[in-house]
Amino acid sequence: MAKVSVIGAGSWGTALSKVLADNGHEVLVWSILEDEVRLLREKREHTSKLPGVKLPESIGYTTDLQQACSGQDVIIMAVPSAFLRSTAHSMKDYVQDGQIIVDVSKGLEESTCKIPTQVLEDEIPGCVACVLSGPSHAEEVGRGMTTTLVAGAKKQTDAELIQNLFMCDYLRVYTSSDLLGIELGGALKNVIALAAGIADGLGQGDNAKAAIITRGISEISRLGRAIGGKQESFSGLTGIGDLIVTCSSMHSRNRRAGILIGQGKSMQEAMDEVQMVVEGVYSAKAARQLAEQYNVPMPIVTEVNKVLFEGKSARDALTELMIRDKKPEESSLMW
Repeated sequence: MAKVSVIGAGSWGTALSKVLADNGHEVLVWSILEDEVRLLREKREHTSKLPGVKLPESIGYTTDLQQACSGQDVIIMAVPSAFLRSTAHSMKDYVQDGQIIVDVSKGLEESTCKIPTQVLEDEIPGCVACVLSGPSHAEEVGRGMTTTLVAGAKKQTDAELIQNLFMCDYLRVYTSSDLLGIELGGALKNVIALAAGIADGLGQGDNAKAAIITRGISEISRLGRAIGGKQESFSGLTGIGDLIVTCSSMHSRNRRAGILIGQGKSMQEAMDEVQMVVEGVYSAKAARQLAEQYNVPMPIVTEVNKVLFEGKSARDALTELMIRDKKPEESSLMW
């Protein structure tokens, strides 16, 4: 049995806390919101973020960040990526050197273009920053539905520790050394999922969805390899796997926001209606900056940015993607 804290009581943090508790670990969940902690203590259910999922009585809840960080075997960072740096900064005085911290959010920091584990290392230099990611919706994990994830760490023993914490009969966890590839795939797929949702909102069909997914993973892979990620990660669960589920499911907040934008709502109106953090909006600018920095063409990411931040209509963006210069599908498949 391990002592594990989950920092963040949103839908994903709540679902993972249930997995950990069901696996017999001592779990403490932190939220900055007193009302949220009170709700979870009294109802044993996150009625707004994960309705219908009953939480074990053994899970503890707190608003005290020092209590949540002190003396734990593992800390799970489940706050949205936009709030990761500020939360980590608040934690740093309470975290011991060598503390394993597992990021489970997906995004790129807009101001620095850094992946979450790099942000953790910035703010808590003595920690061991790891990642857990893959094609997973909290709504399904919370209900014990079959799911696969990947635990990434610089040391094999740390990845295997995370694997052992979470693995059970409905949650299979693989291990990987490619933190960069795992986190880039998780962040960039959210931007592509916005595009998939926008196409849905415009009334497009399965053909368009297939095109966005396949051309989207091509963009993700090109940029990811240029930065230093491994192709195997982009071809696996944290690449194409995560992209498929996020582009296809109505559980996906990014796809849902994209649908609303395709129907004519503004970015802010779409986020307000979804009522959850839409990670792709925060990652889109960083993705475009990285594409320009590494001179990697990413037309889908570029057009999403123009729709989100430059007032371009969704219809015009789709047309722009379709009438670009003719080219082969892959430069390696030339005569």
